[in-house]
Amino acid sequence: MNKKNKERFEKSIHLINAEISKRKNKWTLSALNWLDFEDVSQIIRFHIYKKWELYDVKKPMLPWINRIISNQIKNLIRNNYGNYARPCLRCAAAIGENGCRIYKNQNSDCPMFKNWYKTKKNAYDLKMAVSIEDHSFEINNQPCNSSDIKRASENLHIKMREILKPIEWKVYELLYINNKSEEQVCKFLNFKYDKNAKTAYNKQLRNIQKSIIKKAKESLANGEIDL
Repeated sequence: MNKKNKERFEKSIHLINAEISKRKNKWTLSALNWLDFEDVSQIIRFHIYKKWELYDVKKPMLPWINRIISNQIKNLIRNNYGNYARPCLRCAAAIGENGCRIYKNQNSDCPMFKNWYKTKKNAYDLKMAVSIEDHSFEINNQPCNSSDIKRASENLHIKMREILKPIEWKVYELLYINNKSEEQVCKFLNFKYDKNAKTAYNKQLRNIQKSIIKKAKESLANGEIDL
């Protein structure tokens, strides 16, 4: 950094610190006990310093600073938690905290969960001082950069399109790719839907789902899908 830019940075440091301080409530991952907001602030401050020569003095400073701060917070959350979290947090088949539309529960019956358990769970346990299930909101709203999970999902979708009947594929696409509710699927396919019924949705849809789940399990068990 040249002398002029360095002087400009030093004159602006109070504004930079003020903007960083405003984001303290965004750092809610208290389980990361080795990385508190003071550490985060220092990391962001140093990153702004490194990028300072890229700042266009003809444009407003605060939007530029805040864009860097937001991106760095997202990156720190992703890199310190998201890359080690179980794949279920981003899976379309996940139901609630521990449920699964395909395997009922999120466990090693699923090859993706099994692979995570073997390769990443130890790193997850080492990085996390306590359970951080309560912070799934932050993680679910971050962009997923895990190419393994994305590739596995895409391969599963490709295989299912090959082996499912047209009506089964339409249900699969609506439920597991487009994340539509059972009620929305029934309306789309003109199936009857009774909110007051014990099953809460059409019997025909339930049978189609059972067939989809059976075929998905068989393909996964037979190693027909590259995960």
